[in-house]
Amino acid sequence: MAAGYEHPYAPRDLELPAFVPNFLTTVDILITYATGSILAVLLVWAFSGRYPKLSKTDRIIMCWWAFTGLTHIIIEGYYAFSPRFYQNKTSFYLAEVWKEYSKGDSRYAARDPTIVTVEGITAVLEGPACLLAVLAIAWQRPYRHTIQLAVCLGQLYGCLVYFITAHLLGHGFSVNAVYFWAYFVGANSPWTVIPTLIAVRSWRAISAATAAVARSPGAGSSKKAR
Repeated sequence: MAAGYEHPYAPRDLELPAFVPNFLTTVDILITYATGSILAVLLVWAFSGRYPKLSKTDRIIMCWWAFTGLTHIIIEGYYAFSPRFYQNKTSFYLAEVWKEYSKGDSRYAARDPTIVTVEGITAVLEGPACLLAVLAIAWQRPYRHTIQLAVCLGQLYGCLVYFITAHLLGHGFSVNAVYFWAYFVGANSPWTVIPTLIAVRSWRAISAATAAVARSPGAGSSKKAR
């Protein structure tokens, strides 16, 4: 190995030239992420309160889309376009996040092509779409459920690729069971459960709207005209 430091990841023979260990502790990293996330959620909750017609569920979902959108753009965006983050010699937070997370899945440090591709697409396409969903809900745009359904399907597809490829490769990327369950499973579970629930909700809303149009008086006239 080209550096004076030995990386902590699995497998042990993974080559990471010039690897530099974390400067921040796990607690520092998690507290910073939690604090930033809570602030973002509180801001969006306050913003959504300016629209009295929104239901409580809509407001909660807006908070989710803001949280996940910023995570995609900032956290995952940094990873996708920073191939040598593990060589960072400062306590730059985003590099520290991925050095830490790689203990649960070393494919990130190894720059696995599938991981880089999924994260890049997520950051560039899904991240901005999440923020657009926030505004679409607030302003009650006709496409609000369409964009939510589309993003949910994208997130679920990304999670399926992530978990299935790890299974096919043998799950040998976590330092130990704690990191496997906390990072690989736990940190990704919200992006399987919550998008599923929102997708079902949006699907029902779209289906109900389509059925209402089909039952409207003008629908029969349109069919006869054709």
